[in-house]
Amino acid sequence: MTRALRIGLVAGEASGDRLGAALIIAIQTRFPDACFEGVGGPLMVEAGMLSLFPMEPLSVMGLVDPLKKLPTLLRIRRGLRMHFFAQPPDIFIGIDAPDFNLGLELKLRRKGITTVHYVSPSVWAWRQKRIVKIARAVDHMLTLLPFEADFYRQHRVPVTFVGHPLADELPLLPDQQKARADLGLCNTDATIVALLPGSRKGEIAHMGKLFLEVARRCRETIPDLIFVLPTLNAARRRQINELMPEFADVPVQVIDGQSHTAMAAADVVLLASGTTALEAMLLKKPMVVSYKAGWLTNAIVARMLKVPYVSLPNLLAGEQLVPELIQEQATVENLAMELLQVLLAPHHNKNLIARFDQLHRQLRCDASRHAADTVLDLIDLNDVDGAGQKGMVGE
Repeated sequence: MTRALRIGLVAGEASGDRLGAALIIAIQTRFPDACFEGVGGPLMVEAGMLSLFPMEPLSVMGLVDPLKKLPTLLRIRRGLRMHFFAQPPDIFIGIDAPDFNLGLELKLRRKGITTVHYVSPSVWAWRQKRIVKIARAVDHMLTLLPFEADFYRQHRVPVTFVGHPLADELPLLPDQQKARADLGLCNTDATIVALLPGSRKGEIAHMGKLFLEVARRCRETIPDLIFVLPTLNAARRRQINELMPEFADVPVQVIDGQSHTAMAAADVVLLASGTTALEAMLLKKPMVVSYKAGWLTNAIVARMLKVPYVSLPNLLAGEQLVPELIQEQATVENLAMELLQVLLAPHHNKNLIARFDQLHRQLRCDASRHAADTVLDLIDLNDVDGAGQKGMVGE
C-alpha cells in the first residue's frame, strides 16, 4: 500500500508565503497528491495548503513587538506542536520566522520528525550564538544566499545553497514601460520614485510618515517628481491612508499590492531594509535603503551586529553599492539628500545596474526546484505515491 506524502510548513510573513507557495508547486510537480498543512498565507493556501492558523500574528518585527503578541504566538505554536505530534508529517519545513519556527522545529526533531529550515536567520550578522540552537533544531538548512551557506559549513550544520526564487522569477531585463502602463503612468515623462516603507504594521508606523516627508522635500528640488506607494494588504493601506491628508500636496499613487510593478515602473526606490532591497536590486533599480525600529530593539541589535552592512545588495557585493541610513541617520534631511544624489547621478546608476546584473545571475539557480529536490532527498519515499518519479521536479 502507498500513501500520500505529508509535509508540514510554517511561514510567518508575505515573503515566506511566496517562498512556500513556490516550494509547494515544485513538490507537486513530482507528487501531485502531496498534502501540505501548517501555517501559510494566501499564496500557499491557493497552492493547496491547509493553514491551521492565520499567518498574520506571526508577522511581527523587532524584539519588542513579539512580546506583545506572546500569548497568541505560544498558543499557535502549542497547537501546531500537538497537531504534528498526533499526525507526524514526513518532513517539517519552517520558512523564515526563526524565533517562532526554531523552537517548534526543536520539539518536532526530538520526536523523530525530520526538520528543514528554509531561509537562514541572520545568525551570520548578529546573535551568532544562535547557531548552537539551530544545530540542535534543524536537520538541514536551505539558504538563499551563498555567503550564508559558507557560515553553516564552518559550523558543521548540513546546508544547501539553493539560490533565490526571486532571482528566477524576476527577468534579467525588467520592462519599465510595461510596468508604467500597468499602473496607468505610461503618458508621463516625470521621474518616478517608488516608496516602500515596509510591509509590517510597525514598519509603517516608524517609516510611513518619514518617507512621505522625504518625498515632499525632494520635490522642492525636482518639482516634477511623482511617487508610487504599494501596500501589502487592506490593513497596511488603511495605515497609509490615515497619513495622506497631511500630504495632499505630494503626488502619491497608493496601490494595492503590485510592489514589483511599482519598483519596475520607478526610476529610483526609497525602501525599508529587508527583502525589498533584494527585489529592487533584481529589478535593477538604484535605491536608498533606510530602517527605523523602536529604541530598545535598536539598542539591543546595535550591540550584537557583526557585519558592516544591513542591506542585501551591499552584503552580497561585499562593499557599499547603495546608501544605507539606519536609525538616527534616517532623518528627512539625510534621506532627501541621498535620494536626490541618486536621482541626479545617471553615470553612477549605469555602473550600479551592471553590478546588480552580475549579482542577479549569481542568485539565479532555479531555487524552488533545487529546494524541492533537497527536501525530497531527506524523506524515506519507499511507500509514498509517486516515488518512482524521482528527478522529475520541474521537468
